[in-house]
Amino acid sequence: MTDTSARALLLHALADEFLRDYPRGARLLAVASPDPDRSAAFAEELAAVLHEREVPVDVVAQDGRDLDALRAEVVAAFRAERTDAVRVVSGVTSLLAERTRGLWHFSIWLLAGDEVPHTAATALVDVTDPDRPTRRLADYCAVPPSYLT
Repeated sequence: MTDTSARALLLHALADEFLRDYPRGARLLAVASPDPDRSAAFAEELAAVLHEREVPVDVVAQDGRDLDALRAEVVAAFRAERTDAVRVVSGVTSLLAERTRGLWHFSIWLLAGDEVPHTAATALVDVTDPDRPTRRLADYCAVPPSYLT
């Protein structure tokens, strides 16, 4: 790793955590936020970090797919074609909805400004300052019921 920027350090830390917990197999990682462009850019950067580590990886955009389409076109198709690789799926809030969140081994929720954290995500990342994103740790016991998504 030659880039020591705050963004690069955070991306590498997320990759470390993901690979530690899911070292092999057909692994699925979701990157979601209210903004699909934000999710897509972060997903591509995270995939580049995984690629640097010689992990076979691809990125797929949610592109409005519902649960059935995600399961058939993104998850089942991926598992059928590769046995030891990572698929990073970028998209919006519905990637972490109650019916879809179980598709992913690991999920990242990107928030900026006053956006509400998504309580179902494995990792919360505050990208209010895109050059200096920070990992947020949340006390889910203290989250008001209206914030549960």
